[in-house]
Amino acid sequence: MNSDSETLQKNLLSWLLTDPVSSRKYTQVKCKDINGADKPLLTTTEFTSGKQEGWKPQKSLLGEIPTVQERFQAVLKRRLKVEVEDQPPLFPWETQILDYPEYVDEPVMELVPSWAWVAHQSKLNLPTLLPENIFRQLLDRCQALITSSLPLGAKLVQAVESFFPNESQLLNDLAGTIQLRANLRYGDTLNPMPNLDSDYSDLQPQQQMLVSLLAAQQLLESLTLPISTTNPVLERQWLTSVGVLNLRVEYQSQGPVPKLLIRGDLPSKGVVKLQGSGSQARAESSSPGCLSVELCCTQLDEAYTLMVELKEIDQQPLLFVIIPTK
Repeated sequence: MNSDSETLQKNLLSWLLTDPVSSRKYTQVKCKDINGADKPLLTTTEFTSGKQEGWKPQKSLLGEIPTVQERFQAVLKRRLKVEVEDQPPLFPWETQILDYPEYVDEPVMELVPSWAWVAHQSKLNLPTLLPENIFRQLLDRCQALITSSLPLGAKLVQAVESFFPNESQLLNDLAGTIQLRANLRYGDTLNPMPNLDSDYSDLQPQQQMLVSLLAAQQLLESLTLPISTTNPVLERQWLTSVGVLNLRVEYQSQGPVPKLLIRGDLPSKGVVKLQGSGSQARAESSSPGCLSVELCCTQLDEAYTLMVELKEIDQQPLLFVIIPTK
């Protein structure tokens, strides 16, 4: 036995001898063994000596491990929180830290209004309706052609040829067929046009050509207002998204100077302008109702243009042509 061990034993023995035996208390805990017999089991001995508290041995129990784990997790959370605050992570689409609003206003769904003049398509005698964008382009082309002196067949081809490039020959053949059909009338009504079950986009190219040419032919007729000395009055309607536009054209040949009189019943506030022979007449209203304009008509077979603008629809005016004849 070395000197250190001997010294420790002497100190321990000296400490035990200085503490009276009578002042030491022994506590026992009874427990049962596996057979149910009562056996005293000495677990801990406490030493007390007067006012001085005795030494208590430290114990390490298995139940204390969760406490260590909770402590470790708390330290780890604090460490992660500090690191995230110092250097926040980025989303995959971000290259730098961005400030986002706490909430985003939901966008309000706005309905795009239909083109006002397209409503008139329902009044045309077509086997199927054209898509709105095609009808709009077709109407623009027809309004640009109504004052032209070209024959009807050529106007029809020019009106639709942009939809069918490199198909001029076939378009000319179909336009001739439409002209022939236009001459076959029963009274004032054209031969019935069979309806197609398919939408315009589902038709064969030749069928689309035929429908487009038919629409162009009827639009040119609707936009042309022929009057004569024998038939001096003409009435025309055009359906819009805000109501029906009614037009009444009258050629007044009595009197010293012949006149062209236009009366328009507008579904909304608007403008009516008549122009020709180097002069023009204009009328404007601030509410729905009737407007009238007149212009001297000294020469026949001369084209006059009639423009109708509806303020509420905020779209391009509708253009008509009037050709007085004998």
